[in-house]
Amino acid sequence: MSNPVNYGLWYDFRNPAQWHQPFDSFYPERLAQISDAENLGFDSCWLTEHHFCEDGYTPSPLVLSSAILARTQQMRVGTNLMLLPLHDPVRIAEDVATLSLISGGRFDLGVGIGYRQLEFDHFQRKLSHRPSLVEEGIEILRRSWTGKPVNFSGKRFEVGDLAVTPAPVQVPKIYLGGMVEPAIQRAARVADGFLSTGGIGMDVYNEALLQNGKSIQDGDIIMGCWAIIAEDPEAEADKIGDHVLYHINEYIKWGAFGPPDQTPLFENAAAAIEGGLYELWDADTAVSRLNEMMETYPNIRDIHFWAQFPGEPAESGSQRMRYIAEKVLPRLRK
Repeated sequence: MSNPVNYGLWYDFRNPAQWHQPFDSFYPERLAQISDAENLGFDSCWLTEHHFCEDGYTPSPLVLSSAILARTQQMRVGTNLMLLPLHDPVRIAEDVATLSLISGGRFDLGVGIGYRQLEFDHFQRKLSHRPSLVEEGIEILRRSWTGKPVNFSGKRFEVGDLAVTPAPVQVPKIYLGGMVEPAIQRAARVADGFLSTGGIGMDVYNEALLQNGKSIQDGDIIMGCWAIIAEDPEAEADKIGDHVLYHINEYIKWGAFGPPDQTPLFENAAAAIEGGLYELWDADTAVSRLNEMMETYPNIRDIHFWAQFPGEPAESGSQRMRYIAEKVLPRLRK
């Protein structure tokens, strides 16, 4: 392929009560796993963000990014995704510029508009303001990283004749996520690429690039792949089924896939895997399906997989990681 694709892992650092591990061992264990992943050949690590979750879903992906960047040499680190409307974009610009500088430009910022009322209430933002908050936030980020005065005046933010320093030497990419058409079209219009959840919306995104007078190669697709990849994927699904069920049902409860009162929970693991975003692949299937996707969408730049499902023992996730590294990645890179 003319443009190499990175293959990575996706972490949410959830630690549910029914499988709880002390956080002061939980974090070091997973940071060590990420360091091992780089040695196995994974190219990227992606972190996501939520707040006030009983299971400790990470509220601080930029702090974790700094820890990961300090433990790795080549691996790219990014967010898939941060909830930009909840933040002061100037502070995000400062932190991300710092991450870029300390890592030799190995950090990229993925953002989204969010959907949980609880989070917006606490951070004193209105859900109805999400489109303008995210678009103005992205514009402020871009201006902040030029090293020149920002001078921005919008509906939601005012930033005066102030330069944000230090400016990054390698300007981070800004990726925007979403699952509905207006959000995907916004990514084509204002961002450097699109964060696709489970492969959703890649065709809409590429069409929107063309509609905005861009070429397909002008926008990156960063694909979070929900496939469970193992030598015996059905047996693997049976083993981790309770963790997978928890994973999808918590997102449903929060409204990730539509209004919670209109989106029923899955009753059991088998139903979650069959009706959710999960697919069961062995190495041959993974190589075939992923190559097909990359041929169909030549602007895919990164494909990453859930490293751990919530509460799953680290060694269980590490076994899948090693299987992917040994049986899948070498064949994709031929």
